[in-house]
Amino acid sequence: MRWDHLRLTDDTGPALPLLQRRAVTRTFDTPGFHGVTFYEIHAHTIINTVPRTSRLPFTHTINPYRGCTHACVYCFARNSHTYLDLDPGADFDSKIIVKVNAAELARRELTHPRWHGAPIALGTNVDCYQRAEGRYRLMPGILAALRDTANPFSILTKGTLILRDLPLLAEAAERTTVSIAVSVGFIDHDLWRQAEPGTPSPTARLQVCAALGDAGIGCSVLMGPVLPYLTDSPRRLENAVRQIADAGATSVTAIPLHLRPGAREWYMAWLQRHHPRLVEPYRRLYARGAYAPKAYRDRITRQVADLAAKYGIGRHARHRPAPPPPPPGPQQLSLLG
Repeated sequence: MRWDHLRLTDDTGPALPLLQRRAVTRTFDTPGFHGVTFYEIHAHTIINTVPRTSRLPFTHTINPYRGCTHACVYCFARNSHTYLDLDPGADFDSKIIVKVNAAELARRELTHPRWHGAPIALGTNVDCYQRAEGRYRLMPGILAALRDTANPFSILTKGTLILRDLPLLAEAAERTTVSIAVSVGFIDHDLWRQAEPGTPSPTARLQVCAALGDAGIGCSVLMGPVLPYLTDSPRRLENAVRQIADAGATSVTAIPLHLRPGAREWYMAWLQRHHPRLVEPYRRLYARGAYAPKAYRDRITRQVADLAAKYGIGRHARHRPAPPPPPPGPQQLSLLG
């Protein structure tokens, strides 16, 4: 998505990430939003068409937010904030663009005569169930529009807030294909606090997986990212897959860490602070670009697949899930508007 037309200079200060209508800038005096600024905008469209060259397993997306208070140090979407003249580091974590008319646009576009009912992916750029959703409540209206038009959709999230919308998801699943995945790259509690400081705990996310399964909605787990030298040992991988199996996941897919511009600089700075001995090994591993060597990626993928088979993931599900679309592989992940 191109963002040149979203830049507008505010009379009172520097350039801000605005649409043609001025954004409403808000801060909230609550601990959960301390230091966070929200830019409330009226978007022109909400259903995005994925470029054919992206090699993603879906063709359309909805992203009601830009930026994410999950503050995951490795987030591949960080560089998308530079399209708005914001930085991919602290600004990505604390300056959140909120498309306040997202639900209205979703219903309008889903009922337009030219819309052909293609599956829509949510959560492909930033999490649609980040903390801001608890205040803005954009997803119920979006889900209701998808339900009422029987439009198939998928959701990828780290947010436990998705359980708030369980009745809507169940109603939609009665009418169309609903595929949900939670992202749980690792289980280690201390590392979670360091690397994903704004997210619910991995245990809480697996409880989401179990709750969705108990409600009859299949939930897969995207085990990403696997962090080299931190979460990729056989013991840590097996511990994670075993707990994913216990949660009743329909499938698990490993995604080794990839470091694109924006994310790479932020992640390496974090590594220098918390794990300085790993800086040089990372530089060697990612010397040729954003991705670890193919042999490394293949080994991790194979190990997780073997562990999934060992623990019977998918065979002992407590539910009858609709088959989810394949999650994006490391080469497929893209910065989508």
